[in-house]
Amino acid sequence: MLAPSELKVLAEKALPGKAVHSVSFYKKDRAAEVAFFAVDPEYYYTVYINPYDGKVLKVKDMNKDFFRVVLLGHLYLWLPMQIGQPIVGSATLIFLIMLISGLVLWWPRNKAARKQRFSVKWNAKWRRINYDLHNVMGFYITWVMIFIVVTGLVWTFQWFAKSVYWISSGGKDSLVAYYEPMSDKAGKAAAALTNAPIEDRIYNIMQREYPAAEMIEVHIPENDTISVAGVANPDIDTYWKMDIRYFDQYTLKEIPVKHAYGKFAEASMADKVARLNYDTHVGQILGLAGKIMVFFGSLVAASLPVTGFYIWWGRRYKTEKRKPVGVKKVAMA
Repeated sequence: MLAPSELKVLAEKALPGKAVHSVSFYKKDRAAEVAFFAVDPEYYYTVYINPYDGKVLKVKDMNKDFFRVVLLGHLYLWLPMQIGQPIVGSATLIFLIMLISGLVLWWPRNKAARKQRFSVKWNAKWRRINYDLHNVMGFYITWVMIFIVVTGLVWTFQWFAKSVYWISSGGKDSLVAYYEPMSDKAGKAAAALTNAPIEDRIYNIMQREYPAAEMIEVHIPENDTISVAGVANPDIDTYWKMDIRYFDQYTLKEIPVKHAYGKFAEASMADKVARLNYDTHVGQILGLAGKIMVFFGSLVAASLPVTGFYIWWGRRYKTEKRKPVGVKKVAMA
């Protein structure tokens, strides 16, 4: 198998002038992935390479990838992040309030009403069916949507993320923002005498210490002060269990971090809750069943504004119909 430095050179030939961000290897029969990423000028590419013969299989512009385009709409409404993110976040916060208030309104007041809250009366008139669809389906998906909404708000608002972390820690710890530790440039001269590229040395460490990992990734340092990150994921279908380790790019000394994204074994309960955020949001935490649950929950959630509008319109129409008509007084001669 080719080394990360060799794949890096091959990928740079396919995309000259672009900076390599990371090299990823997979245990299953998958191509190695070399990612190119930068903010200014902005670009994001993935080069797929056969790790055995070095053949470049595909070069993909991720900014034109269908699912990434949909993701940007989901996160920012295809607007600049500083504009789109607050809009999406505010709408999501309103949705959370409506879910909770809807659950309060759904709550049956007596035994007779309780029987009507769990099933749709399909043989009724369409207005009653629409009402039941809003009430009953809304109740069932609320328990799914609350998790989706809360995990979405964690990415949008720092105050919300800090609150969730504080609660999950039992009020003991505060959220530490993600950061990349720095390398000590004092060891730069000694490191220059080493022939092996830093990415190959980090990959060898990760491969030796994580022989069962389904994915090993090495991040290429952007400058001469940043550390080098090595990532090992035991399950490529989820992200929360992966180990992320940071090394001095000159001495290879491991640098500990205080945020949640370090070694999984050293993560606190609050750190693990933070790590679970993405897998919970998309349903991956429960595997295929979780993804299906999230899909149908989102589908029903999208129907709630429609059924809710018809309920509002029906009540408005009924109110106008019942409005008393004024009687014109006729003067008697």
